[in-house]
Parts: sequence; structure tokens; C-alpha cells
Amino acid sequence: MRQRIRKCMLIISLLLFPITIWYMSPYLIIQGAMEGIASGSFLVFIAMLLGSVFGGRSFCGWLCPVGGLQECLFAVNDKVPKQGGRNRIKYMIWSIWIMMVILCFIFRNKTIRIDFFYMTDHGISIADIYNYVIYYGVLILVLIPAILFGKRAFCHYFCWMAPFMVIGTKLREQLHLPGIHVQGKKESCIGCKKCNQVCPMGIDVVACVENRQQVDTECIQCGACVDHCPKKALCFGMKRGI
Repeated sequence: MRQRIRKCMLIISLLLFPITIWYMSPYLIIQGAMEGIASGSFLVFIAMLLGSVFGGRSFCGWLCPVGGLQECLFAVNDKVPKQGGRNRIKYMIWSIWIMMVILCFIFRNKTIRIDFFYMTDHGISIADIYNYVIYYGVLILVLIPAILFGKRAFCHYFCWMAPFMVIGTKLREQLHLPGIHVQGKKESCIGCKKCNQVCPMGIDVVACVENRQQVDTECIQCGACVDHCPKKALCFGMKRGI
């Protein structure tokens, strides 16, 4: 039942993407910063950073329209993307982008003001037919990695929002704060690897349990591994530890 609800929420989020896309736009943050405007996307990104301290990457697993699009493509390519060096690409992109945002705010010509609906038409992002060119361009950027490399490849390699939530998760660990995460019991695990098979992020959950490690920062708190574990060796927890 949990997975049906989650997938339904992702599909609804994907259908609403023409309305919400500007609230997730890294470019509009830069454009707004140059004009001294803290845009809706800027505020959404800050909210994600703060929310991830306690919720991890729950947004990715439950509400992200781009994540929903990629999960629809599992029927096309459900292979696990290669980890390692490619995962660092999103952090390189994010680092360059965040420096640009900071510089734009520093060298702005106007006093900073908040405009949550910046560049939208009464809150709607794609109100002009020409903006659909940008919209479909974004969809293509997401589709290509997912088709070529497998499960949620865009999330692994290129997502401009993931680093905010990873930072929030790391901050929680450093401050020893409670936060939702998947944890396992090594003594209950039978090594069937059903958790690995259903994980939309391609995480080796079995290895995490065997090494008594909390499931890593790529985890999107979807609960697929928890729901499919035949021995209930996995569960959600708030306190740190296995």
C-alpha cells in the first residue's frame, strides 16, 4: 500500500510539473539574484536543505516530478547505474552554480526582496506556449541519462537539487540530530537481495546491513526495501544506528 501511495504521489507531481517547474529552477535563482530577488525556487531550495536535516531525501522519493518520470522509465532500463566518479558530476555542477548565485547576490544593484511567484503567471510556471520548449528540453535532459544508464541516473549524476539534501543529511549526522532513515538488523537478514532488486536508487542495501551501516545518502526514503523484506530486517528509524 505504501508503494502505491508513493508512486501515485510521484505521478501527480509529474502531471503538475508544468505548473511547478519554475519553483525548482536553478537558473531563475541566478536571474533573481542579479535583480536582488529571492525567488520561489530560492525559497524552495532553502526549504529542502532545512527539511532534509530531519527527512533526508524524502522529497526525491515521494514528491519529485523528475523522480517520477525516471521511475516510469524502469520498464525501459532498470539496470543499476555505475557508482563512483560519475556521482561527483552533480556536486561539480552544484558548486559552480552556488558560487554564481553568491556572486550575483553580492554584486546586485538593488535591495534584496522576496518574490515567491517570480517569473510565473499567477503562480503558474508554463503559462506561455513558448515556455514549453524549455519544459520539454528539461524532460529530454532527464530522459536521456535514465534511458542510457538505468535507474534514476539523472538523480545520481546531474540533479541540481540532490546536493542540498545530501548536505542536510550530513549536517544531521554531524550534529547527532534525529532524522528519518532506513536501518537494518544484520541478524535477521538472510541475504535474499530482494531489497537490492526493488531499490529505485540501485543501492546495495544488503551490503549496508551486513556492514552495520546506515543506508547511504543516495537513499530517498521510499521504503521499497522495507516493504519487500521477507524477514522484516529493515525498518524506518529516527535515531542514528543500526
